[in-house]
Amino acid sequence: MRQSARFLGLAKTLEEVKSTRSKNEKVSILATYLSGLQPEDAETAVRVATGRSSERGSKDETQVGYSTLLDAIREITGAGSEKVSEAYLRHGDLGEVAEELLADKREQTLLQETLTLQDLEEVFGQLRSTKGKGSSARRSALVRSLILRATPIEGKYIIKALTGEMRTGLVSGLVEEVISRAYSVTKEEAARAHMVAGDLGLLAGAAARGEVGRLKMIPFRPVNFMLAEPLATPSEIAAHFEKGAYAEYKYDGIRTQAHKLGDEVRLYSRRLEDITASFPEVAAMISKAKGDIILDGEIVPFSGDRPLPFQLLQRRLRRMELYGDATKKAPVAYFAFDLLYRDGEEKVGLALTERRSELSAVMKNVGTLAHSEVVRNAAEIQAAFRRSRELGYEGLVLKDPESPYTMGKRGSGWVKLKEELDTIDAVIVAAEFGHGKRAGVISDYTFAVRDGGALKTIGKAYSGLTDAEIREMTRLIKELTEEDYGYWRRIRPEVVVEVAFDGVQKSTRHDSGYALRFPRIKRIRADKSVADIDTVDSVAAIFTRQKLKVDEP
Repeated sequence: MRQSARFLGLAKTLEEVKSTRSKNEKVSILATYLSGLQPEDAETAVRVATGRSSERGSKDETQVGYSTLLDAIREITGAGSEKVSEAYLRHGDLGEVAEELLADKREQTLLQETLTLQDLEEVFGQLRSTKGKGSSARRSALVRSLILRATPIEGKYIIKALTGEMRTGLVSGLVEEVISRAYSVTKEEAARAHMVAGDLGLLAGAAARGEVGRLKMIPFRPVNFMLAEPLATPSEIAAHFEKGAYAEYKYDGIRTQAHKLGDEVRLYSRRLEDITASFPEVAAMISKAKGDIILDGEIVPFSGDRPLPFQLLQRRLRRMELYGDATKKAPVAYFAFDLLYRDGEEKVGLALTERRSELSAVMKNVGTLAHSEVVRNAAEIQAAFRRSRELGYEGLVLKDPESPYTMGKRGSGWVKLKEELDTIDAVIVAAEFGHGKRAGVISDYTFAVRDGGALKTIGKAYSGLTDAEIREMTRLIKELTEEDYGYWRRIRPEVVVEVAFDGVQKSTRHDSGYALRFPRIKRIRADKSVADIDTVDSVAAIFTRQKLKVDEP
């Protein structure tokens, strides 16, 4: 059995990282700590440091809810609900609450055991594999035994890892730099390896072994998606693509990476979460494709030859009804538009024309290829846009035929054109109970965009959701509440919404400096995380161009 490092060392290191605002100092502190670890411990340490208890894209998650963690804290410390609530109001962070209350444990283990990184990973693994009848009770017992063994500061970071709320300022780019410095890997090598590995823990383990160059794209290890930049008008887009472009319909669905290895297929969302169980018919369809592949595409609610409202997908993502009922209410189609991997070879570096050609061969007689046509000027772009809208789609995505697939980036190779002034993705940070017919439900939502590592409010909306969605949102917001002031509550920033609006104006009411005019929630984006939301800079860009996205005919 290998000699694993004590978890206490990582907990103290993360506390030190948290205490400094200097990015360079954060990198230096964690890099120094990592350089002394074995590869297996480095993998666990980096994953915990980034607020994860499982490999990103893993089919299995630890699935430990707030209520389970709260129950464990109460049982071990003997603290009543009122004392726990008071501590939570002081800290607004469950990890901090655990640290405070664990200083006065009511229960102790017979022999105080040293907790190692290997111990932590083994328990996390048991949590991931615990399923079926009685799994909730087994997970609760595992969490309780782990926290019982922990010192207060260890308990704090165990809970932070399980909730994903690390709050130490260690964003993805900084951790890449940490690994680069700890193991003498160039920043470019670290960034490239992270793109194909999709998980910083895997990158750290490979770097510690001196094997960064061996990390390759493989099925069932999802990678970040290529994104499209918004441009304002067909004429602007025509000027951007001087030699013409491929125009694809902008589908209103869930961006989905489809991985096939042998006969097995897994589907991953923008958050790199496994959503296969929600769309088994899509997996079954892709299983008929030839060879081992990774596809990029969109799952769209679809019936006959027309798209259906996006909202129909929400219940399927949450698996709120039996599969047979779900497929009747929300039948779907998968539109494939890119090929990232085929039979052991990465395709991301090829030109789009080559990738499309191979994609056509892979999907022959299997599924649906995304519509694509060549456009050479503003008039053709405008005409393609109108056809897209008449068919019920959102607009167009236009692509440079020579563009490679740049994972996790908004490159100049892809741009998008939509009908509305714009929509933004934002995260709900506060909510209020409604009035009149909406008394008793939480229906007014304050939302924010990113500004560096902070969230800045930009508006408040109370329209756009159905009564059923509002009831579901009320339940969810109660679970996410961090501070409850009666009619108003501050919530954990997890619920991402797409917000439509008629304009942007400067404002002193919101700390972003902007406010949206007539905002309404277009849809809940369960497929996106806080990392995917828009920024203050993107709102400022919309403010400068303001008017229409589409030229008048």
